[in-house]
Amino acid sequence: MPAKTFSDGEMVMGRWPGSHLYYEVQVTGYNKSTQLYAVKYKDGTELDLKESDVKPLNYFKTKKGSSSRQRSRSRSRSRSPARTQTPKRSSSRGRETKKPVQKEEVQKKNLPPVKFVHEKLQENSTNSKTTSVIDDKEEKEENNTKNTYRVVEHKIRREIVTDQLGLPYNLRAKKEEGKVVELETKDDHLYIKKQAAWTQEWEFGGRVGAFFIMILLPAAVILLLLMCAQEDASVLNFPPQIPALQTLWSSTALGIFVLWFLFQALLYLLPIGKIVDGLPLANGKKLKYRINAFYAFLLCGAAVAAALYNEVNLSYIRINLLQLAISAMAFSLVLSIYLYVRSWRVPADELAVGGNSGSFVYDFFIGRELNPRIRNFDLKYFCELRPGLLGWVVINLGLLFAEMESQGRDVPSLAMVLVNSFQLLYVMDALWNEEAILTTMDIVHDGLGYMLIFGDLVWVPFTYSLQAFYLVNHTSELSWPVALAIIALNTVGYIIFRGANSQKNAFRRNPHDPKLAHLKTIPTATGKSLIVSGWWGFVRHPNYLGDLIMALAWSLPCGFNHIIPYFYVIYFTCLLIHREARDEYRCRKKYGVAWNKYCQQVRYRIFPYIY
Repeated sequence: MPAKTFSDGEMVMGRWPGSHLYYEVQVTGYNKSTQLYAVKYKDGTELDLKESDVKPLNYFKTKKGSSSRQRSRSRSRSRSPARTQTPKRSSSRGRETKKPVQKEEVQKKNLPPVKFVHEKLQENSTNSKTTSVIDDKEEKEENNTKNTYRVVEHKIRREIVTDQLGLPYNLRAKKEEGKVVELETKDDHLYIKKQAAWTQEWEFGGRVGAFFIMILLPAAVILLLLMCAQEDASVLNFPPQIPALQTLWSSTALGIFVLWFLFQALLYLLPIGKIVDGLPLANGKKLKYRINAFYAFLLCGAAVAAALYNEVNLSYIRINLLQLAISAMAFSLVLSIYLYVRSWRVPADELAVGGNSGSFVYDFFIGRELNPRIRNFDLKYFCELRPGLLGWVVINLGLLFAEMESQGRDVPSLAMVLVNSFQLLYVMDALWNEEAILTTMDIVHDGLGYMLIFGDLVWVPFTYSLQAFYLVNHTSELSWPVALAIIALNTVGYIIFRGANSQKNAFRRNPHDPKLAHLKTIPTATGKSLIVSGWWGFVRHPNYLGDLIMALAWSLPCGFNHIIPYFYVIYFTCLLIHREARDEYRCRKKYGVAWNKYCQQVRYRIFPYIY
């Protein structure tokens, strides 16, 4: 097998298929089995080229008379990614070139009706000997009018689709795009028939890893809650005693969870707050989202206050926390099944790139549909912030009252106040900056499947509240100097977290914002830029660093007697390191040489001078 000549990220000259024209492209990968180079043109077009069609940048500079040959090549009939052409009317007329069709303009244009195609056929069939859409070989082979008519029709259809959509009909699509471009006629118009892209890269260990994760996640939640409820919540007491199975299920708990979910859905649908556009999707669409999560938080707070005024005992949450968690698991499973079934009825361009592998287990876990919606109700966007985060706050509040009740306190302990305050600040920040969630990997890339559903509705509210649950049965007395030091640590983490996220989101929304003019950037072949100063010049993921510092501050009020309160810090560190690795892989594949330059300038990933 021949050795690889060009490295990933290298800028080379790539031949445009069907022509003699070469353009500057970036190598994005190499397939050893097919011996094809994946390249990206400056206009964003991605193709697979043979090695014979790829030349070094200085290849043409060393050739003599290249300027005359370039002028000759410019008269080629083949279209390039930089311009489009119209077919000649006759061999005696000069060639005309059209203004380049931008991708944004193409999406707004309608394809010409089939009636127009047939008018063209009638015009060209009367002069079939001189028409430019019939190759010389075809002219010699096709002598009768009927066959000539069919060839002309095929060619004109190809030219129309090529000119209107900016897509070469006879080019083989890139492998990860699934299939070659096909045409379909609908409502007397020609359209590109969109094919679903098959998932080429599997994460989380593929179908085997997804299967075991789906089993281990519920088991981990149940074991953590059982261990935290013990008087001696030590890992030495593992495994905890499993209660009778009939005590693990409560229809009342299920009803409370379903009512909570529906109540949050009602708040989400309230016609308050502004409406914003999400980032452009792969199919060019922009979904609209209503930003009203903070209003929902205020209304939810008013509802809880009314419940307390009417002497509703929130200690029920502590007593039935395990039953509530199992009810949330059952609800998440049913919702995941619904999402998987409905994903087979949505258009191909609405599927997530990573969730169409053909494996039921893997696709069910990752999620097939990118943005499942029931009319204007976006299920992924809703689950990302509302039921889980707000449920986390309510659970913490219920555990605060449970501590006062179980320990006979008139006021909660200082440790419990700090845990509740820190985590309340975190949730309020997320809800206040709700719009920033639209640029995250969860919204832009990942489909909505069991992984996100379980994480949002079960994992977040029932494991992130472990510190407060631990303090209910395990007193931790803090001195004010220690408390002030923990407050300072949480403040530092929050400043890093919020500053980095705000800077990133502002740059993604508008990189030309005058407020960001002081930032240094590295341009990439995709047209975007990478920030190499400010928070993002400190480490590659400063928001992760701030998140982990805050996570440590949430656990320190619980003391050092047991490791259970520090489960969140340990888990979150592993999660963010794994997520950083996913980010690193995608960015290196997407930005190539520019990402390598960024990594040379910003050496550390999350922890400065450590990792």
